[in-house]
Amino acid sequence: MSEIGFIGLGNMGLPMAANLVAAGHAVTAFDTQADAMATAGQAGMAVVDSAAQAAAGRDFVVTMLPDGPIALKVFGEIVPAAAPGTVIVDCSTIDVASAKREHEMAHKAGLGCLDAPVSGGVGGAQAGTLTFMVGGEKGDFEKATPILDVMGGRLVHCGAGGAGQSAKICNNMLLGISMIGACEAFSLADKLGLDQQALFDVVSTSSGSCWSVNTYCPVPGVGPQSPADNDYQPGFAATLMLKDLGLSQQAADEAGLATPLGRHATDLYRAFVDADEKGSDFSGVTRYLAELKRDR
Repeated sequence: MSEIGFIGLGNMGLPMAANLVAAGHAVTAFDTQADAMATAGQAGMAVVDSAAQAAAGRDFVVTMLPDGPIALKVFGEIVPAAAPGTVIVDCSTIDVASAKREHEMAHKAGLGCLDAPVSGGVGGAQAGTLTFMVGGEKGDFEKATPILDVMGGRLVHCGAGGAGQSAKICNNMLLGISMIGACEAFSLADKLGLDQQALFDVVSTSSGSCWSVNTYCPVPGVGPQSPADNDYQPGFAATLMLKDLGLSQQAADEAGLATPLGRHATDLYRAFVDADEKGSDFSGVTRYLAELKRDR
C-alpha cells in the first residue's frame, strides 16, 4: 500500500480520497476549509496544516483544485517539499498551459507528474467509477495506475504532459453542445405535441443517440434516473460546465481554431448561469432554452 498526500477535499476530492483510505492506502490530507478537514479526519485520513506537509515523504500526491492559478500556487508549495521520485497527480480541470507548467516544475525537481482530470461527477467519485484522462510520461502513468484504479473505472493515457487536459476540454465542449441539442429537441417535441417518452424511445435507438439523451436525459420522468428527476440538482453543476467551455474557448483561441458551436454553447451557459441558476445541474439549461423566443 502507498503513502498518499491528498490536497483539495471538495465535492469530488473528498470521496476520491475516502476511496483510497477504504482500499488500505495511508492518506494524509489538506484543505483550506476546516469542515472538509474534519470530515477527512472522520474518514480515516491524517490531516495536516499545509499542502507542503501533505506532500512531504509521500509516494504520490493527488490534487483536486478549482483552477489553474490555484493549482500552480499549490505546486509551488508541494514540489519543494516532495521527495525525489514522488509522482504528483493533478486531477483538477485547468488550462493546458498551466498543466504543462506543472510538468516542468515537477520534472525540474526530479518528480513525476500526471495531469489527470476526471469525468463522472460526484456520483462517479463516490462509486470509484471515474474516467481519468491522463497526460504525462508512460512510466509515471504505469506507476500511478494502482491508485488511479481505486478511484476510477477507466484510465486513458492520452499522451504527453497536458494531453489529459486537452482531452477533458474537448470532451466537455462536445458534452455542452450535445446537451443543448438534446434540450432543444425535447422542447420542440413538446411544442409539437409529441410525447417526450416517444421521442426518447426514437432518439435513444437511432441516429440522434448520445449520452446526453440515453444516460442523462434533461426531461423529468424520461429515461434513466438523472438530475432532471431531482429538480435539476447537480450532478454536474452548470458553473462547472461554463468553466470547462471557457477553457475550451481559451484553447481554441490559442490554437487559432474556430469552434462556433463551442462558442455559442459557452454564451448560452453563461446566460443560463447569470439567470440565477448557479446551483443547477448543467442539464437544467433546458429551462432557459424553453423560454427563448425564435427570431423571425
